[in-house]
Order: sequence, then structure tokens, then C-alpha cells
Amino acid sequence: MADPRHEAAPDGGSATGRPEAHGPGAHHPVRLAVVIGALGVVFGDIGTSPIYTLQTVFNPGDPHPVPVSTVNVYGVVSLVFWSVMIIVTVTYVLLAMRADNEGEGGIMALITLVRRWGSQRGRRATAALAALGVFGASLFFGDSMITPAISVLSAVEGLKVVEPSLGSAVVPITAVIIVLLFVVQRRGTAAVGRMFGPVMVVWFVAIGACGVVGIVGHPAILRALSPAYALGFLFGHFGTAFFALAAVVLSVTGAEALYADMGHFGRRAITRGWMFLVFPACVLSYLGQGALILADPRNIGSPFFLLVPDWGRWPMVLLATAATVIASQAVITGAYSVTSQAAQLGYLPRLRIAHTSESTIGQIYVPWINWLLMVSVLTLVFAFRSSTALAFAFGMAVTGTITITTLLFFFVARAKWGTPKWLVVGGASVLLFVDLLFVAANLTKLVHGAWLPLLIGLTAFTVMTTWQRGRELVTAERARQEGPLPEFIDRLRRGEVRTLRIPGTAVFLNRGKQTTPLAMRANVEHNHVRHDHVVILSIETEPVPRVPADRRLVVDDLGYADDGIIHVSARFGYMETPEVPSALSMLEPAGTEGPLQLEQASYFLSKIDLRRGKAPTMAPWRKRLFIATSYITADAAEYFGLPRDRTVIMGSQIEV
Repeated sequence: MADPRHEAAPDGGSATGRPEAHGPGAHHPVRLAVVIGALGVVFGDIGTSPIYTLQTVFNPGDPHPVPVSTVNVYGVVSLVFWSVMIIVTVTYVLLAMRADNEGEGGIMALITLVRRWGSQRGRRATAALAALGVFGASLFFGDSMITPAISVLSAVEGLKVVEPSLGSAVVPITAVIIVLLFVVQRRGTAAVGRMFGPVMVVWFVAIGACGVVGIVGHPAILRALSPAYALGFLFGHFGTAFFALAAVVLSVTGAEALYADMGHFGRRAITRGWMFLVFPACVLSYLGQGALILADPRNIGSPFFLLVPDWGRWPMVLLATAATVIASQAVITGAYSVTSQAAQLGYLPRLRIAHTSESTIGQIYVPWINWLLMVSVLTLVFAFRSSTALAFAFGMAVTGTITITTLLFFFVARAKWGTPKWLVVGGASVLLFVDLLFVAANLTKLVHGAWLPLLIGLTAFTVMTTWQRGRELVTAERARQEGPLPEFIDRLRRGEVRTLRIPGTAVFLNRGKQTTPLAMRANVEHNHVRHDHVVILSIETEPVPRVPADRRLVVDDLGYADDGIIHVSARFGYMETPEVPSALSMLEPAGTEGPLQLEQASYFLSKIDLRRGKAPTMAPWRKRLFIATSYITADAAEYFGLPRDRTVIMGSQIEV
């Protein structure tokens, strides 16, 4: 598909048909350093959930409050434990993380798997599931806005426990931390990232130890580990338990990060980090907080910080702030990654992306998204002003994404692996029942803030689907204007167009080899010149994270081996940035009809000026949205790494 504003935008690519490779570390022993690195990046969000989960469940200001009683405390703690067990351990760690796309995970990876393997089971079902996946990715943007706000707010609110007079400073301090967090994003996380792991190790050890202290004071809380208490509370006190689920879901926030960041650390490293440290530490903290509430119901105000001994509360506030900043960093980086992948797959325009690490592929910085997130997060902080108020909004984004991930996973399990139908239906029914129960509970908070992530998700979904549809329309119109490339080359050979052949190499970026680049046609028909060597270059984005070097380039002489005109397909994965000059440097002279002068080559781009037409191709408001979205498209020369002093941009106009 063509980019509406410049030539050779990455298209959706085509399925390679190759078996998926496993993620990093899949074929090698998992090193401790990799596990520690995963602790610092992957588990920040879910690892800070104990700060606010139980506090939110028993919040007296909740529109559907859960009364503090022995039965309710046991029931809530048991629900938290089994929710984490079913959703995080079973759905994500044991199941979803096995559905990787060349080692990469996350909902965008699932979308590519659905598109690749679902074609055999009907185009409509595949298109519907892919669209559902795009909506799940859209909800992730809401998660990316809410997580920094609720996480940092909940940590800084510990000041009110240590020194109540500092309560009025919580929001300003939170705002300062958030501004600093987004300002430093452009420097990258490579250096800071090395500190994240050890900090999170200290965090998990600390919250686990505090939980043990609480359990020792009331060891009977260990009974909550029995599913009987969760089921008894859910079905015996359904009215109370159902509304409690809207806050219980906060215990699984960040589950998607385990899957989305799998490509950086590998499934085994994340699994080990979760099973041996994160899961036990979080469970101990929840049990300890439950014991503390049983000992004195007045502790519901801030059970997490009240669980800490007096002498350790100041250090814990500082440690919690550091942990929530790390949690925010992880979800911000995730937003960059989702944006980049969505652009490569054709759901968003091409945005300027900066790679902040020479050694780590996934560390990128997207300025436009960074500042949009910062403004959004600050707006949420000043609008809601407390973590408990934001919690109503948080759960909706989390449950929506989890439910969609579960559905897509079971579709892939059936389509790709041929899992028996009875097993797929049975497993999906159980897990989706749990997921939809959480969704239903959060819908009861719709007027209390749950509308926010839905609004964000619907907005992002509308933008992405509009962009995809607009690209299809532009591609069709461009194909008509460009005309067939073979016919154009034949006209050149027959001399039907008088041209002066000049020395040098010209590279025309185009969307394929079926049509003539607009810039090339203009150069020949209006300027009456052509270069000795002409390279028509197409950038193909394949539905895999990375393409190996030996599959990077494919050369076609376009039917004539002596005219100096060749077509080159440069293949990139959706996690890669297409660097054109470096890719062309891999060409062998034997396959290019003579040596190319790439050091002095001229690069030609066609810039498209979009205008709203009268044809009923899209609703008028969608046409305006499509054209408005096109203005944030990154500069093509910069995106493809073209030398500014040797790049020529020629304009054209298309109506949508």
C-alpha cells in the first residue's frame, strides 16, 4: 500500500510462510543478567499494583463500596490471588507467550499471526479478528496514558502516611516527576535501564518481606490461598463480589507487558522472573495487607504503606516512587513500540523514530507520541488528583486488552497449531468467562471514569482504521496515475519519448514494480532526461520482526538486462527502520547491470498533496480525519535515511 504523502511507504508485506523462530534466549540457557534485566523493564507495572489494589477495593468513596468484614477480606484477597493466577500465570505466561511472531509478542504480533494463518478460515472472520486486535492495541494507548498517572500518584500518596501535612503536595510533586520522566525520554533508557533491574529486585524483596511481617501477625490469612474462599465470596456474596472485581482487576495491570516485551528478553527469562520472584512477592504483599486490614479495619486507607514499619516508610516511599517511574517507563516504551509496529503494518502514518541505543534494537523514541502522552498524563493527574479516582478508568483498559488477547490467542492456537477444537472451545470458554466477568464489572464504573479508556481506544481505533482505508484509496488512485511500469519501459526502449541519457545513478522510491514512479515519469516526460543507471526501489514490510541480511534484497532486471533500469525490493521487518543507503550498499555489481555510483546517487521522492473529493469513498468527516492525520507523517528523506543534499522531491495531487 502506498503512503499518501511520499513514495514507498512500508506496506503490509506478504506472509513468508517460514516457521516462526523462537524469541531471544529460546535456544540458550537463561542467564541471570537477562532475568534481572527483564525484572527492570517487564514487571514494573504489575509489580507496583500492590500499592493501590486493596486500597481501591475497600475505598469508602467507591460508588459500590465493599464493606470491611472478615468474610469480605478473605474473599477479596482470595479473588486477587486467583485472578493473578488465572490471567497472568495461565493466560499470559503459560499460553499467550507461546504464540510468538519470530520471537516477538504482544497484541500487534497476534494481529500479524491472525492475518497470516486466518486466511484459510475465511476472510471475513480474519478481518473481524484483526480489527478487534487493532482495537485492543488502541486500548493499550489508554493504558499508556493512565499507568504513569495512577502509578506515580499512588507512590507519592505515601507522603500522606508518613507526614499528613504533605497531602496537598502530592499532585504538584507527581506532575514534576512526570514532566521529568518524559523530558529525559529523548536520551534513551540504555544507561538508566542497567539500574532498573537491581532496583526492582530490591523492590520485590522489600514488599515480600513486609508481606511476611503482616502474615506473621495474622497467619490465618493464608487460608485465602484456597479457591474455596474466592468461589464462596463470588457466588455467596455475588452483589458485593461483582462490584469488587472492578478493583480486583488492578492486580493484573501490566500483564500485557509480559507478552509485549517478550522479544527483548525471551519467554524463559520472563517466566523465571515471574514464577520465582515477582509472583511470590506480590502474593505475600497482598496477604500481608489483608492480614493488616483484619487486625484493624482503619488500615484500609493505605494498607500497603501501613504494612511497612515506621522507620522504613520514608525509604519505602522513595523506593515506591522509583518503582512506579520504572513502571511508567516500561509502558511508555511499549507505546513507542506499538506505534512503530502499527505504522509499519499500515495502520498509522510514518512517524519520526529515533533509535536511542546502538546495541538494543527495541529502544526507540517517538517524539510525537512522547509529547502527546505527557500532555495526556498531566491532564489525568490534574483532573482526577488521586490514584483511587483513576482506578475506575484503569480497569476498563486492562480488561478490554486482556479479553481480546485471549480470543486472538485461541484463534491462532486452532488455525496455526491445529489444537483440537474441543480443547480450544473448552479453554477459551473458561478464560473468556473470567475475562468477560471483569469487563462486565468495569462497565458498572462507566460513568465514574471507565468511559475514559474506551473513548481513548475508540479514538485511536477510528484514526487507525481511517488511515488504513485512506491508504487503500490513495494506492488505487496512484496506480491509475502512475500507469504500468513494463509499458513505460517499452516506450523508452522504442524511443517514443525523447530523453537525454546522463551519467550517474538515480534511485526512485516506489511502492512496487507494477507501476511507474510518479517522479520518474515526470523526469522523463517533462524534463526529458534519464540517468545511465536507474534503480526503482520498493520497501516491503514483512509480518515478521526482523528480516535476515541474506533475504534483504531481491533484484529484477524488468525484462531487459542492458537498459540500466532495475527494480530492487528491500525487505524489512516491522521492528526495523528501513535505512535505504545501507540496504543498497549490499547490492552486487553483477546483478545491477553494472556498478552503481551510490556515493553520488540522486534519490527521487514523490510527495502527494491530498485533497477532499466528491466521490463517496468515505464519509466526509473520515476524509477530513485522514487528510489531517497525513500532516504528522515524518519526512520521508529522514525516515529512509536519505542524504538531504542528493534528494529530489516532486509533487503530485490526489483526491480522496
